Amino acid sequence: MVSDQGPVVESALLRSELIRLRKEKGMTQEQVAAALEWSPSKLIRVEGGKNAITRTDLQALLMVYGVTSESRQERLQALARGARATAWWDAYKGQVSDVFLSFIGYASGASYIRHFHNTIVPGLLQTREYAEYFVTGRASEMVRARAVRLRLQRQEEMAKRENPPRQYYILDEAVIRRHVGVKTDPGIMPRQLTSIADQAEQRDELTVRVIPFSAGAHLGVYGPFTLLEFDGGLGDVLYMEGMMGPSALMTGDDERIADFRDDFETLLEEALPQEESIALMRQVAEELMN
Repeated sequence: MVSDQGPVVESALLRSELIRLRKEKGMTQEQVAAALEWSPSKLIRVEGGKNAITRTDLQALLMVYGVTSESRQERLQALARGARATAWWDAYKGQVSDVFLSFIGYASGASYIRHFHNTIVPGLLQTREYAEYFVTGRASEMVRARAVRLRLQRQEEMAKRENPPRQYYILDEAVIRRHVGVKTDPGIMPRQLTSIADQAEQRDELTVRVIPFSAGAHLGVYGPFTLLEFDGGLGDVLYMEGMMGPSALMTGDDERIADFRDDFETLLEEALPQEESIALMRQVAEELMN
């Protein structure tokens, strides 16, 4: 049975499995294409995720690779069906960047999300009023409303998953000290901090830790990033938010993924334990209300 990982992850899992099967068979793309009387470009597009694969074509590939187990065939066919499904985030195509939509697709199927931010509350933890504050500005009312809807829908869709991902957040103390909304509604930030603290106490899969100012400079000063892990053998994904430049999404064997895994562990060494972090957030919330 296929999990609720979404079309982006299920497509990636299927492609990874097909490439592995071909290599185990010792065949090149050209040899497989010749055996099936396909053009090499057709298989290249399938393995590269450019083309969805039909049930018939997948069955033909599996025969070439010697996959005869009915259960294994059905598992891969289920992945193919999932990969062809319409994703909820498709409604935002053309409205936000393709890189961010790809990230949403991967994050929606992740089993473990690790995120560091040094300036604002991560989107999956934002309250509606906090999100609304951060999309104010020169954009039209329609664009602002769409941006808020996207952030909140990500939270709603994540909560629907049968097996929600573990989420591990590290925040710089600057994130919780900045009094967002102080000029319009001083209660926005205290309520946001209380929301994070309550969720961290109530949800077993959620951990939030704060790096105090007393830790001094740390690796996180270079900007926010997210690491995603997956069940099923898919490699990690790294997303770097564009604070000083364009955002970037790294997959596969990109060496930066390993570097940022190490960075996250180093940042953990600087962070307060969760209980102390929650206590600090509640303390700051009280201070901001006075």
